[in-house]
Amino acid sequence: MLDHCSISHKGGIVLWSRSFTPDASHLASSSASPVNSLIREALIEGRTTEEKYEKDGYAVKWTFVNDLELIFVVAYQRILQLTYVDDLLDALKRVFVQLFEPFLAAFVASLHAISSGKAAPVVDSWSFTKAFEGWDAKFDRLLKSFEQKAALERKSRLRNAPWPVAEDSSPPSDDLSTVPSQSEDTPLDEKQIARNVQALKNRLRGRGGRRGGRGIGRTDSGSGRDSIPNSDTESPSTRKSKAKKTQRKWGDEAPTETDMASLDFSLDKDEGARSALPSHDFQSLVDKASLGTRTQDGMYEVKDWEFAKGSDDTDNVLAQALTKSSEKAPATSGSLGAISSLFARLTGSKVLTQEDLKPVLEGMKQHLMKKNVAMEIADKVCEGVGEGLVGKKVGGFQTTNAAVRLALSNSLTRILTPKTSTDLLLSIRTKLSSPVPSTHQRLPYSITFVGVNGVGKSTNLSKVCFWLIQNGLRVLIAACDTFRSGAVEQLRVHVRNLSMLGINGAGDSKGRVELFERGYGKDAAGIAREAISYAKDNDFDVVLIDTAGRMQDNEPLMRALAKLVAVNSPDKIVFVGEALVGNEAVDQLTKFDRALRDFSSASGAGKGRGIDGMLVTKWDTVDDKVGAALSMTYVTGQPIIFVGCGQTYTDLRQLRVANVVQAILSD
Repeated sequence: MLDHCSISHKGGIVLWSRSFTPDASHLASSSASPVNSLIREALIEGRTTEEKYEKDGYAVKWTFVNDLELIFVVAYQRILQLTYVDDLLDALKRVFVQLFEPFLAAFVASLHAISSGKAAPVVDSWSFTKAFEGWDAKFDRLLKSFEQKAALERKSRLRNAPWPVAEDSSPPSDDLSTVPSQSEDTPLDEKQIARNVQALKNRLRGRGGRRGGRGIGRTDSGSGRDSIPNSDTESPSTRKSKAKKTQRKWGDEAPTETDMASLDFSLDKDEGARSALPSHDFQSLVDKASLGTRTQDGMYEVKDWEFAKGSDDTDNVLAQALTKSSEKAPATSGSLGAISSLFARLTGSKVLTQEDLKPVLEGMKQHLMKKNVAMEIADKVCEGVGEGLVGKKVGGFQTTNAAVRLALSNSLTRILTPKTSTDLLLSIRTKLSSPVPSTHQRLPYSITFVGVNGVGKSTNLSKVCFWLIQNGLRVLIAACDTFRSGAVEQLRVHVRNLSMLGINGAGDSKGRVELFERGYGKDAAGIAREAISYAKDNDFDVVLIDTAGRMQDNEPLMRALAKLVAVNSPDKIVFVGEALVGNEAVDQLTKFDRALRDFSSASGAGKGRGIDGMLVTKWDTVDDKVGAALSMTYVTGQPIIFVGCGQTYTDLRQLRVANVVQAILSD
């Protein structure tokens, strides 16, 4: 059954609501209720086209009436899987509007009059109880009819469901497709049922045994691999001799210490090796043209990423795209220029319908996908734009263009606008300057970098480290990738380079950055804990934790990553992803965030830590196809803190919403 149903105005006024259980009364009143979370996290942020919204064990579905600015919301326990909710919402919308449309139209008109400063009845004077008299009884009859229909459908499915086929107790056959059967007309007693259950167990046990038996001792002729030895037929001495490995020899004799020293090209062997390095090797790691700027208070800020194709603002780009096809037909139906031609036939005063908008939304979807927006996200963004336009009255071609331009621009801007602060330096300085008890030491600010394999976590961690050093902070890099060969050595090279570059890209900054490592094969969570403790004892300001890349579907590795998060409670968890990904970005971020939240919580209830922000790499390879930024922000609701756009330590950029929107909407 339902837990809550409400009808509200988009301005936040609740016209009617009903809670069906005492425990569900908090769904409308509590600030943390699923309904309020829906309004705050989905409707306000523009993510309004999900099939349903889930929060704290509840599922919430909704629908709009745009011309009357109404929102119909239904909430129920997620485990119930009610099948009639969508039909109920449509029926509620239709019946409610038919019964009370004159009153609702007058009410909405009065709200508009108040917002425009004209004289109108005060909102408090509107008596919703009197206006909607009799609606409770009609709603009860409507709900009862849907519940009865759903109950009849369940009974019909149960009646038509096939009964279990009885099996005899004969030994399992070699043919796994053979199923013992019995006539359907024969009544089953308790003994026969017990025999059938035992026969099924024997059959499954025999199937597993035969499958395992066939696998042992078989030769994989396709790959040329040796057959797996059968431990039951081999003697202990044979197994022991096979298990013993001989030492590999590279020459006639084992290498001496002198040979090993000649092969050691490490530059950290002695201090004299540092001074022997040519200076241009390090200066080439800093691009003077991409250096950031110094603010008045001396803070070093990285550059903003700017869309190179033109300097028009977003509204001008949209206007040009929407009016282009009025002069000549567009070459492809997927460009934004096709939108104006599709709307050109909508002349005169007209109320937009779903049929009118369908071809326009399809063209808009194709354009977004060309910009590397994930197909699922492009679908939802276009549906959200359509929901905001259905039922609106437009008059003339220019008015229609203005409506489309405003709806699309608002939707993209709303999605991309950060919901939390992206000023990482402010967060660091706030923690470092906060007072601590005299018996405690100040904890450093810790940032954990996570992501899939090969996206550039270590490289971009070093770029962030350079930015922090430029701001006068002492940084400790924790090498917690104990799996990938060369991961520790890679960070050691970065630390050496950063130590030589120093503040402002010149001069020695030895002591401002160090590497904390414990080699390979160790527990990453334990290394991170030791690194934070070492940083606290040695007065480091920031700890950057590098983790091993892992695929989002690998549960054991995701549990290990969640353990690192749960044990060390980093201040920021930054997901590092590629700008080149399209649909894969949605899957990666969704599963990373869900796994971290589920596995890092002590109770397993999904209330642990999730991703706090993103760093998008290889940004310079996509030109204006920056749709990955839209996909990532849409999925997590978290901001993109930096983007990497080159090979030097200064190739780090900040994103501005207007620049991203301009790039997405450009032809």
